Amino acid sequence: MTRWFGSQQLPRVERDPARVVFFSDAVFAIAVTLLVLGIEPPADFGHLMEGLGRLWPSYLAYAISFLLIGQVWVNHHVMFEHIRSIDRRILFLNTLLLMVIAFLPFSAALLAGALDAREGLGVAVVFYGTTLWAAALLFNVLWAHARRGGLVDTGTLTDSGRAITIRFAIALVWIGVGIVLGVFVPVAGVAVIAAFIPAYYLPIRGE
Repeated sequence: MTRWFGSQQLPRVERDPARVVFFSDAVFAIAVTLLVLGIEPPADFGHLMEGLGRLWPSYLAYAISFLLIGQVWVNHHVMFEHIRSIDRRILFLNTLLLMVIAFLPFSAALLAGALDAREGLGVAVVFYGTTLWAAALLFNVLWAHARRGGLVDTGTLTDSGRAITIRFAIALVWIGVGIVLGVFVPVAGVAVIAAFIPAYYLPIRGE
């Protein structure tokens, strides 16, 4: 594929995706590490067991978020296993995706705080879900660009490519349902988002 600049026809510069994957792995690792920093130990060591029990909202937000980031990492690897070369647009879209992932520890802390305070939970669930939905959207845009731009392996344009496309598209709907439920029944919204974890750890056809 080529592009035009004035009267000259210039070849598209194709880059090895390995460095993008390595950099992305580092950001994912930092994001999951930051999650635990949002859990502060109890101040009253005289009632330590009780204090540790009261931290359950932080434990819950940590577990869900860690597994979700891990799931995104797994599917990110699956996607880039099919991408043979990258261009500047993929670099930009992947940077936006990593920016959203790095934001998840804040969203998790917000969710834990709302669960603990039992106030503002609906807003916290919507905020948390929207962060995940933004990541899912960027997955779809990145994958669509790679396929349409001829940056994926030719074999990926068949059944395995369609399976990946369908899974990424369903993610938008699934998380969107969790967000809507979070407005009216926050606990149900959290449950739908949490159910997303085991479903999307399953292998993709052609993986």
